[in-house]
Amino acid sequence: MDWDKLRIFHAVADAGSLTHAGDVLHLSQSAVSRQIRALEESLNTTLFHRHARGLILTEQGELLFDATSAMAKRLDAASARIRDSEEEVFGELRVTTTTGFGSLWLAPRLPKLYEKYPDLNIDLMLEERVLDLPMREADVAIRMKEPSQADLVRKRLMAVHMRLYATPEYLAENGTPETLDDLAGHRLICQNTTSTQVGAGQSFVQMLLTYDVRNTLTVNNYFGVLQAVISNLGIGVLPDYVTEDFPGVTRVLEEIESNEVPVFLAFPEELRQSKRIAAFRDFVQEEIIAHRRLIREKS
Repeated sequence: MDWDKLRIFHAVADAGSLTHAGDVLHLSQSAVSRQIRALEESLNTTLFHRHARGLILTEQGELLFDATSAMAKRLDAASARIRDSEEEVFGELRVTTTTGFGSLWLAPRLPKLYEKYPDLNIDLMLEERVLDLPMREADVAIRMKEPSQADLVRKRLMAVHMRLYATPEYLAENGTPETLDDLAGHRLICQNTTSTQVGAGQSFVQMLLTYDVRNTLTVNNYFGVLQAVISNLGIGVLPDYVTEDFPGVTRVLEEIESNEVPVFLAFPEELRQSKRIAAFRDFVQEEIIAHRRLIREKS
């Protein structure tokens, strides 16, 4: 198959329109149409259903689009490696992690990374869904469990525990619980046990709810839980890393916490030599070392 025709096919399939693909490729609609017809003839199949609202891939077209999508992602990875300078760190780096860790721990520290590498562009993707790194949905991930895919480089960063927190103002007005049974007199702010979250956090909340907690607020991410806690609404279940950047919250029932949640940084093996990846990895590790030092000094 002709590489140029495949490139044009991929653009058409992605855009769903000959006109829009032509705009992207800087080709006329007729030129794009000729290339698609030539590709269909060479394969002896129909790749698109044509209708008034645009183009829809046939079953054969879907198969080819899957292949060209994988090719495009691998080419992106190759070009990223080629663009990585021997001396400089620049260009786009797509980072994925959970909403809680990304918004509460990582994002506030990124100014330090930009100070050191002003030409680096971070695309921060915060979601609970685990993106496919080998398929280039992201370049690097910080995950709350060890990645299972074999073709990833992985580094354990730290361990997190879910704990109970409230503001001093809330506790002064509502009292400080001394035992888990005392939670019955407070509002518990947590993630719903049916929402996507780490297993240790889910199990911890399920355990707390066995203590006849009569009033709850559930939020589908820890950022929302934190906002409710600092608004003096109740006692929240939060990851322990919030204590460094939000000193206005106080730990409640200090002997109670979830099981350990391991935090891993991972990236595709093919990006092992990437200067951008190395810069981000070193930055995160340095920040975690500083985080641990601060926690030790406080304890």
